Amino acid sequence: MHVRYIAIEREFGSGGTKIASEVAKKCGISSYGREILETVAREQNVSVKTLEEYEERVSGSILYSMFVMTQSQTGNPDLLSPEAKLYVAESRVIQSLAQQGPGIFVGHCASEALKDMDGVLRVFIRANDADKEKRAIQDYAIPENQVTATCRKINRRRANYYSFCTRNKWNDPSNYDVILDSSTLGIDGCASVLSALYKG
Repeated sequence: MHVRYIAIEREFGSGGTKIASEVAKKCGISSYGREILETVAREQNVSVKTLEEYEERVSGSILYSMFVMTQSQTGNPDLLSPEAKLYVAESRVIQSLAQQGPGIFVGHCASEALKDMDGVLRVFIRANDADKEKRAIQDYAIPENQVTATCRKINRRRANYYSFCTRNKWNDPSNYDVILDSSTLGIDGCASVLSALYKG
């Protein structure tokens, strides 16, 4: 497969955003993460915080997910929940950015948004708990006495949103082409692997 797009899902604190940034530098392509949510916020004239709250409210129920995705296919936005509207808006932004050229997409169920495009490499990045918590404290200034609960909460939110958008389990290996452990490989090692795959 000729890789044009890398869609990354990652555990909180695993360094996924840093890895994406390094790959983008090595390969001379763009990387998109929070920019996707910021673009949707501008288009809908709402705050990023409001959109993050929509993501937080998403149910992990497969039945609920199937219902709202069925509603989204009717083309009537009035039938959609705010959470489903967010998914549809994010997907459109991701697809628009992909039309501009090769890139790396972090989070936001990008692999689902790009599923009809050729050359999409689906990646999951994980790390051990100690490394994730250490990075969460250093990079995100999360208090040490709150870091374990915060990591679990954010990963639960990501898992629910992924399930909601894709009807698949977030950390199921069968949903990905490549799974990388940043505790074993390090940020640079993970970036080198993905850069080699992109170039290949």
